[in-house]
Formats: sequence, C-alpha cells, structure tokens
Amino acid sequence: MALSRTSGATASAAVAADPPVIAADVTAAGIHIGGLTVAEATAVIEKRLGPKMAAPVVVHIGNRNYKLRAGKGRFVLDAGRMARSAARLKPLPDTSAGGGAVVRRSSRDIRPAIKHSHKAVADFVTGLIRRVYLAPRSARLRMGITKMRLYRSRGGRTLDRAKTARLLNRTLDRLGANRVLRVRTVWIAPARTPDSLRRAYPRIITIDRGTYTLRLFTHLRHTKSYKVAVGMAGLNTPAGHYTIQDKQVNPAWHVPNSSWAGSLAGQTIPGGAPNNPLKARWMGLAGGVGIHGTAEDWSIGSSASHGCIRMHVWDVKDLYRRVSVGTPVLIR
Repeated sequence: MALSRTSGATASAAVAADPPVIAADVTAAGIHIGGLTVAEATAVIEKRLGPKMAAPVVVHIGNRNYKLRAGKGRFVLDAGRMARSAARLKPLPDTSAGGGAVVRRSSRDIRPAIKHSHKAVADFVTGLIRRVYLAPRSARLRMGITKMRLYRSRGGRTLDRAKTARLLNRTLDRLGANRVLRVRTVWIAPARTPDSLRRAYPRIITIDRGTYTLRLFTHLRHTKSYKVAVGMAGLNTPAGHYTIQDKQVNPAWHVPNSSWAGSLAGQTIPGGAPNNPLKARWMGLAGGVGIHGTAEDWSIGSSASHGCIRMHVWDVKDLYRRVSVGTPVLIR
C-alpha cells in the first residue's frame, strides 16, 4: 500500500531536523568525539578538560606554596569552539578500494581552545615578589677610640620577575602541563660587605685625649699605639671626625696671630729652624691643627700643646710612612 503525501513529508522533515554529527575519526585534545553532535561534544570536552583548566597553578618557593586560582587568572576553556571546529572537518573519503589522500592523524585532533589573562599573571608575580622579598643589609662600621665595631652584611632575596611570568604563562598555555612549579629566589648582594669595608678603610687613626693615646688601625684592626700630647686647657685639641688633609716633611710653621705666640705671631718659621716647634713631620687635620713631632719629649703624655697632637720624633716618622692623605682621624 502506497504512503500518502502527508506522511512522506513528515518523515522528510524529521530527517532534516536531525543535527549533524562530527566525523567518526575526529578527536579534541585526544578525546574521542566522533559521532557526537556539537552540543554533545561540547559537554564531553567540558567534562573531561574543564577540571584540568580550572586547576590552580601552585608555585612552590622555599617551604611555602602560593596558588594562582582560575578565577583570578581568568582561565578559560572554550569547549564550544573546539566542538564547532571539529564539526567543520569533513568525513574522510572511503579508501578501502585504494587511492585517496593520506591524512595525518594529528590533523584530525582539535587543539585545546584555552586562554588566560597575562595581566593577572603579572599581578600575581608582583604579589609573589612582595611576599618573598628580603632587603639586603650592608655592612656598617662604627668607629670607636679603642675598637672598630663592624656590623656584618646580609644578602637579600627576590624573584626574577620576567622569568617567573614566562614560566607561568607557558604552563597555562599547555593544558596538560604540570601545574606545580618550583621557583628559585634570586640572591641580592649587599652594597657593602665586611671585606669591602676593610678595603675602604686601609688605615684609621684614633686619638684618646683622656689617655694621651694615638691608635692606628689597619683594615679595621688595631695594629699600633703611640703616646702623644694634646692641647692644654683653653687650647684644647678639638674632638670630632677628621681626615689627614696634607703631609709635609720638616714643615714650616705659620705662627697663628694669637696672644700665646708672643713676638712670633703672624710669622713663618722655616722648617728645621731651631725655634720651629713642628719637628720632622706634619699631618694636617683642620684649622691649623695637626699631628707633628716635638723636641719637648717631656710633654708627651700630658695636655701641653696649643691644640695640636705632639709625638716623639721617632714615632711621628713611623706613623707618617704608614698613613696617607685622606686617612680618617677620630678624636675624643
């Protein structure tokens, strides 16, 4: 019995309404989705790959873990796009009778459609740096009259910003990548170490007015002491930090215009002259005050000068050859 025209039209409409399916040999990120509709394939891809994409990236630094979660990193898996791309692949021709092009299997596998926010990664790395950063601490020197106190340095740490961001971005660009990452910190050298301070201070002189002692420190270690005379009452040797400004052998004496100088005030007495009190060597500090030899050996160990630091001639010659212009001098 023949079908009616009405029933035939209904059957044709039903066939036309069936959604297309994906070619049988097509996969998405290795997942078989052949024979599925786009909607079905989208659901399968989301179920299989969604948890992988949503997994946080764990950054292990030292003994702590830091997580970049999917929401903050804006991890996106576009399963629908993958399914639609799969649906556009045509079924392969029947090659059972021979002939036909050879198709590479990889060309029938749809790559993951994933993305993330590079800005979010950059912000996350900035946060990591804030958490792990340790500022370096330079070595410091505290000058004392009898001892140089050296405070040791400490290195700092940070992260290589660009390298860490690249590692995170590469990991998020590959869906199957291991999301537990170990990142090493970068050591920050202190500006000054104890050794660099020792090199910076090859010699230091200290003068203790109370004990009439001049001490020489070499690379911050006490190496020699000398007895000296310092300024008398009213003409005290000034305390403070100084440096050796100039050095002279058998210096001339430019007599100050002071009442204590008497008739010699304002004159210049040649070096080596009998009435020149600056004997053998001179190391000038500031304002006419300096370290020099004296013929009045009896004054050593007392407050007897007009402000300068007196030394025995043999001692001032020994000190002179050991120090240079610029050597720090601490007087207390």
